[in-house]
Amino acid sequence: MIIGSRGSELALWQARFIQDKLKELGLHPELKIIKTQGDLVQDLSFDKLEGKGFFTKEIEEALLSGEIDLAVHSHKDLTTENPKGLMIAAVSYREDPSELILINKDAVDEHRKYKLKKNAKVGTSSNRRKSQLLAFREDLSLHDLRGNVPTRIQKLRERKYDAIMLATAGVERLGIDLAEFQSEKISPTEFIPAPAQGVLALQIREADKKLYGLLRQLNDAEVSETIAIERKTLNLFDGGCSLPLGVYCEKHEDQEGEFTYKVWASKADKWNQFPKQIFLESKKAESLAEKIFNKLSNIKPTSVFITRDLRKYDYFQKALSANGFEVHTRSLIEIRQIPIRKLTKTDWVFFASKNAVRHFFEQKPELTEVKLGAVGKSTSEEIRKFGHKAEFIGYSTDTRLTAKQFASVVGSKTVLFPQAKGSMRSIQQQFTKPGQAIDLVVYETKKNSIDDLPASEIIVFTSPSNVEAYFEKHTITSTQKIVAMGDATANALRKSGIKIAAMPSSFDDLGLVQAVMSV
Repeated sequence: MIIGSRGSELALWQARFIQDKLKELGLHPELKIIKTQGDLVQDLSFDKLEGKGFFTKEIEEALLSGEIDLAVHSHKDLTTENPKGLMIAAVSYREDPSELILINKDAVDEHRKYKLKKNAKVGTSSNRRKSQLLAFREDLSLHDLRGNVPTRIQKLRERKYDAIMLATAGVERLGIDLAEFQSEKISPTEFIPAPAQGVLALQIREADKKLYGLLRQLNDAEVSETIAIERKTLNLFDGGCSLPLGVYCEKHEDQEGEFTYKVWASKADKWNQFPKQIFLESKKAESLAEKIFNKLSNIKPTSVFITRDLRKYDYFQKALSANGFEVHTRSLIEIRQIPIRKLTKTDWVFFASKNAVRHFFEQKPELTEVKLGAVGKSTSEEIRKFGHKAEFIGYSTDTRLTAKQFASVVGSKTVLFPQAKGSMRSIQQQFTKPGQAIDLVVYETKKNSIDDLPASEIIVFTSPSNVEAYFEKHTITSTQKIVAMGDATANALRKSGIKIAAMPSSFDDLGLVQAVMSV
């Protein structure tokens, strides 16, 4: 039995991993290296290579001719339709699907997103990565980068780039020491990976029934189910490696044993155009790819009103305006800072909002040997603007889940909670030990009812206070779509009998953009 593989270190790691698994089943396969077009042509970016499958075509031809019996691929490199006579017999576990930015330490800026200095030169040949990078950091200078993983890292080491972007999976599998660089791993729900990123595909001839039966013992059924949604979406767009499309699916089980499929997707028409970004949930996997395709293909720009003040370059404003939306902003509450009279020394300081961060650090408190926690990415980025780093970041819009996760990290340590006057104290409720959770009021809100608000097709409510202020003088029409930021805001809307069209998957501008584009 012969396994066919490309000759890069990562491809050989993958082939040997499957070789060892087959040995456990009593087989003794050999490895055969096959060069592909993608290996031979190193001076062109992916979008300039002809056709699709330029990392797989020659291996598939060897499989069809009988030169090899099994092909081991990075699943994301495969075209979405098998050549006639071939099939995917099994898929592996999923390695970390996130993206990784490696930065030369002299190009690090702790205060900027992804810690990249202004106008940094970043290496990547992926159109998908380019479109999303420019969406978050339009100042970056992007340059093509080819070669296997160690070659790319060596080019960074030689200062040909300030930073490079790689799939975390490849670096993890090769066990490369990255201590000389600043490493920034980005959540796959923020920076959307390629369909099936981090998964291996085992491809055989359709006629090899016995081999199919053996390989099914290696198949990861849940991974197969979720990446089928991702790959079907790619297929519907008739796309290959050069398409600026990211799709990522997770399968979640609730306490009642019911499953929910959560999908994040990002698609641009070209690498240098702003992507459309959505988030969808479904109880069924069936037809979910079609829903993603239809949603991404039929986003119609309209008017949006959000109940908070925005700065010109906030991501919410930038992303929606770039996609043709008319954005209106107006906070319906006024915020007043409350002076800190006494600062109790604690082991942790936890922030549940950007306002809490701002009104705490603007007063320049003296902090020594204290760890910081944030309810979400947006709040953690606000902490970074003040020159600090959050050691705990919540990644769920379910505040109860974030509270439990934070409490387990803190243990018996003490926590200070800068907050608004009259705060709901959702996080503090997880701390039952007397004196462990200490409240510190740093700002208060006052309703600011406004008579003249723009008529918008989509209204985004960002807090229960804004809900109360809105309904003092305004109503919702049957044609308006409502987005609620978080459970507390959603509950305030439901009490007023309002149907919610979408909720963000994260407490940040990106989550709100995804929700608006998904209604």
